[in-house]
Amino acid sequence: MASPEGPIPGAFRCALGPATAVLRWVEWGPPDGMPVVCVHGLTRTGRDFDALAKRLASLGRRVICPDVFGRGNSDWLPDGTLYAVPVYALAFRQFLEALPRPYDWVGTSMGGLIGMAVAGMPEFAPRRMVLNDVGPFLPAAALRRIAAYLSLRPDFTDLDEVETHLRLVHAGFGQLSDETWRQMAETSARRAPGGRLVLHYDPAIAGPMLGGEIADVDLWPVWEAVSPPVLVLRGAESDLLEEGTAARMAERPGVTLATIPGCGHAPGLVDPVQTDLIVDFLSGSGAATRTD
Repeated sequence: MASPEGPIPGAFRCALGPATAVLRWVEWGPPDGMPVVCVHGLTRTGRDFDALAKRLASLGRRVICPDVFGRGNSDWLPDGTLYAVPVYALAFRQFLEALPRPYDWVGTSMGGLIGMAVAGMPEFAPRRMVLNDVGPFLPAAALRRIAAYLSLRPDFTDLDEVETHLRLVHAGFGQLSDETWRQMAETSARRAPGGRLVLHYDPAIAGPMLGGEIADVDLWPVWEAVSPPVLVLRGAESDLLEEGTAARMAERPGVTLATIPGCGHAPGLVDPVQTDLIVDFLSGSGAATRTD
């Protein structure tokens, strides 16, 4: 049985057109608890949610933290063009068919985009949803910044070098402890055949971003189909979720906006203040405190 002290692995085979791929995850908490699905950002893994998962599991929630295809322990896809939010949403729809409902969704960046797509499917929509530093408008300048580090494809001698790289490209996560950065390095790297360490994702995930001109992405029609209550977390210094976009999202009934000081893209969800916002919102005991 999963517990707050340590996760257990899980796996689910999804059909993706003529191919299949295995989605793997770790989960925390009692298997009969109300599920919370936590989905990570573009180059990250489900282990980014360890701190939040332990907290929610201690309150009786079953917390499932997948590695999206091409990341962590999940399968790499045979065609790089399949690394796209609509494909991920199709896979999660299959996964959710087997998951007890109601459930809640926490999505950071890409994980939030997948969540918005899933929330537009009435039969699979979460009860409540947290969007961590992402919304229905993605400015080209921020996407170009992300594409720049995706194009690097570095390798490393040891975990110290991995950690240094992560501290640079993910400075927007905020003031994380040395222990958290080291844990992130350990879960973000794998040993390549030549013995060097590389980041724990398929380089082909960069293809959709690096294959053409980068422009603003407008997803407001997707947002309009989202009906569950939503907590929007915005890093005060974020370049991906602009202040105006977040404010427009918060104009809708059922949407709570909280701005996280000292963070850019995206808040790390390790600090107790940040996890408190999520726990309070998912508890249904009231709206999260508005801090913007």
